Amino acid sequence: MTSSSSPSSSSAESSSSDPSSSSESEDEFIVSKTSKNQQNTSSSDPSKTGSKTNQQDGDDDDDDDDNDNDTSNNRGNIRILTYSSGNHAQAIALAATSLLGVPSTIIMPRDAPPLKIEATRSYGGDVVFYDRYTEERDAVAERVKAELSQTHGDSPKVVFVPPYDHRYVIAGQGTVGKEFIEDLTRFLPHEHPHDHDHDHDAPSDSPSASPAEPIALDYLFVCVGGGGLLSGVSLSARALSPRTKLIGVEPLAGNDAQRSLRDDRIVRIPTPNTIADGAQTQHLGELTFRIMRRCVERIVTVTDEELVEEMRFFGERMKMVVEPTGCLGLAGLRKMVESGEVEKGSC
Repeated sequence: MTSSSSPSSSSAESSSSDPSSSSESEDEFIVSKTSKNQQNTSSSDPSKTGSKTNQQDGDDDDDDDDNDNDTSNNRGNIRILTYSSGNHAQAIALAATSLLGVPSTIIMPRDAPPLKIEATRSYGGDVVFYDRYTEERDAVAERVKAELSQTHGDSPKVVFVPPYDHRYVIAGQGTVGKEFIEDLTRFLPHEHPHDHDHDHDAPSDSPSASPAEPIALDYLFVCVGGGGLLSGVSLSARALSPRTKLIGVEPLAGNDAQRSLRDDRIVRIPTPNTIADGAQTQHLGELTFRIMRRCVERIVTVTDEELVEEMRFFGERMKMVVEPTGCLGLAGLRKMVESGEVEKGSC
């Protein structure tokens, strides 16, 4: 999500990694971590999350190649650094500082929503501001990382946790899709077409005795910024509901994901001007791009005006307050239904 080198003009760059180099084993690793994340979250007492999670990480041989990001053995000399417009910022401050007692520094845009800034600070995050339209976020992160190493004693190890382009982050965000599909399967099972036949005495090998079919989603609409959520959800869906088509939705003003899949390369754009602050990204990540090009059907775009309409719908009909970025999925669905691309009544 770093801003482009020239904020006034857009550019495109080829992915530096061969997409074919991302093997199925990488996807399987992320899916396995998605399942573990869900189990840890659902079974752990939040007050004990730190000790349980770190014990499991220490016992997991799969984590050997991520030792550079391991904070479990020497927390006293660790600081967590990240950048985010608000959602990832709050998550890092809550998990690192509030729950584990590890100091966190969060780089946020000056124009980030005040509620997100306040929440990040309330969880213990030390917020550093930057101008998302004139400064490169990666450059700001490098500067802040150097400053943290110099200003805090004992040369702390500063660990950067990216907002989307990391397989653990993708796995964590993939739990959204996993839980969603599993909940639908649990509470809304499809009935077998013969379940209501009147022949209740049919033998066990007859069609009427066949078990109910699991629910199969036709489509999943997921908002797109850097691609972490869409990548994680797409991997979960491919494992649990392989017939489901994944549709990414992003602001029309920031259609870098749409252009990237169309051009088969990562496209960089200036920071888009949109009310969907959670999707004001300038490019996809290397890893998220590789996953999306394999697992995502297409990317659609919506205008800010369409997002406002969905915010009104959520408020008036659902009695829910939903931020603009959270309305992207519904706006994309409505657009495809109105165009006839998605049949009304599809799951």
